Parts: sequence; C-alpha cells; structure tokens
Amino acid sequence: MTRGIYTLANDVVYDQLVALLNSIQQNSGHTPVCVIAYNDDIEKVAAEVAKRDQVSLLNDPTLFKFWEDFSLRVWQTHPTAIQQWKASGVKTQFYRVGENHRYVSFDQAAPFEEFIYLDADTLVMQPLDFMFERLTQADVVVYDFQFKDLSHIFNVSSDKLTTVFSEERLQRDIFCSGCYASRRGLFSAAELDHVVETLAQGNADVLYMGAPNQSLLNYMVQINHHSVHNMALEWRPQGKATGNAISSKHFEEKDGFVYDQGNLLSYLHFIGLSSRVFRRVCNGENLDFPYRQTFLHYRYLHEPMPEFQGKAQDYNQPPSLKTRLLKKIGLA
Repeated sequence: MTRGIYTLANDVVYDQLVALLNSIQQNSGHTPVCVIAYNDDIEKVAAEVAKRDQVSLLNDPTLFKFWEDFSLRVWQTHPTAIQQWKASGVKTQFYRVGENHRYVSFDQAAPFEEFIYLDADTLVMQPLDFMFERLTQADVVVYDFQFKDLSHIFNVSSDKLTTVFSEERLQRDIFCSGCYASRRGLFSAAELDHVVETLAQGNADVLYMGAPNQSLLNYMVQINHHSVHNMALEWRPQGKATGNAISSKHFEEKDGFVYDQGNLLSYLHFIGLSSRVFRRVCNGENLDFPYRQTFLHYRYLHEPMPEFQGKAQDYNQPPSLKTRLLKKIGLA
C-alpha cells in the first residue's frame, strides 16, 4: 500500500509550500509528498522539490487535461457560471482551472493508492496517520468543522438542494476541500458521467460558484453515495477534537506547535489569508497576521529569517492617509 500527501502549488505560493514541506518533514517525516503543479509557473517549486528526499513533482499535461475537460463539462451545465466568470474578467475556460489539477489524485495513474490532500497554506503539527486508518471505514476521511457552514459548499438559496441531498448528509458529510483523505480510483468513469448528467438535468443550481472546486468535490462524493467520516464528529464527544483554521483566535503557539485548549492541533490551515501577505512578509515587510510566529518557524526552519524592522503592522489595516493620497495621484 503506497500512501502519501498531495498538495497543489505554483510559485505564487512558494513560501507557504516551503513551510508546509518543512512541517511535514519535522512532524511526519516518514510520509512521502507529491506536489501537483497548479500551472506552468513552477520554476521555484521545481527547484525546491529537487532538493528534497521523499518529495516529487507531478506535472503531467495529459492527466491535467482529462480533469480540466471533466470540470469544463461540469460548469457548462450551469446556467450562468461561465458567463459570470468571464464578465468578471476570468480569462481561462472557467474560474480557477488549476485547482482542478488536484483531482489527479483520484486518477488510476496517480502515484499513491491512498492519499491525504492538503492545501499549500497548511502546516502539519503531527502525523496524520489516523486519517489513513479511518479509510477502512469510509471512502473519504476529513477533519474539520465545515458542517457548521453549508454556505461555502453549496448554493443555500437553491430550492433544489434538499431534494438532491438529504438533510442528514448536508448537516454531517460536507467538508472543506483543503484537507481530506481518500484513495485513487474512487470515481469510476460512469460516476464522473453521472456527475455531469445529474447536473445537466437541473442540479447545477446547487453548486456554489465562489468555491467551485470545493463545491464540485462535495457534489461528486454525495451524488455517487460515497461515505464520509469526519474525525471532528468522532472526537468531539471525547474532548479530543481541535480546530484547525486561523479564524480561531484562541489557539496557543509554543515552539512551533499550536494548541487548542491544551490539545495539539493536527494541522493549521491559513485559510482566507492572501498569498500576497506571505510574500510581503517573506520579503521582509513587518506585517502581523494570525499565528505568524508558527508560520515563520517552519518557513525558515533551514534558513535565516528576515530581519524585521519596527513594530509589526496588521496585515489588513486600512492604508494610511499618505498612502491613499499617493495612490490618488498615481505615485503608489
């Protein structure tokens, strides 16, 4: 049984990728990692991968094309999505084409028989073997609290949502696409066709355009009746479940680890934080953001950290009057 971790990256998220790889190396060193190319902008990513044992790069245009074509068929069933994306300035066939490259993990040609997918803006705090172990019980294993917010998975305004899926599954089995475990070959060709056919028959309205990959993956799993096991629901009654997103303000940082009420997080997801913030900080700009200390610990585990000057400024503070004036006259 070959097991490993996938992530999706290009040079835009280079700093997050380095931090993720370092965190896996330190806290789950035995686990091989495969970096899936988001697009062709991977010069720095390829150089980083080449320096590391147990890390490989998957950049196969043939595999990518199959899943891009599948995703295009999906979004062509939606009455307005492609038109709205193009009107908003999207120049590719559909919004965030590169995100669909992660689906190669389900392909029969993929390197890992069982896998965990992690977004690049994630830090691993401890081995995630427990997710692999639960794959004996379910087709997809997740560990998050996304079930509390259906609005970022499906179009909650759609009248069809509760006719397509049961209330029970909508409340229990939805998940964030930033972390999940599954196996290659999960979706047969017939199941992929079933996805497109059911969407074309009127179900497309349930998809959420703001996070197309996340919405589609949840739809693929549920419409084909694949089982989902959420570690948060298993561990919450035992007091073992922790949060994992930086939107939680109560976590405690200590020596490169993050704790939730004394329990070590399995992973920390910097969800919602722009890649520009990471890039500016790694270029030496003294910006503060949630759990920055832990990110910097892993990003610079093997190299000197930038020397920050002055007091850290909040990353999302409004621009100063001076900056606004300079922008107004075109000098900033």
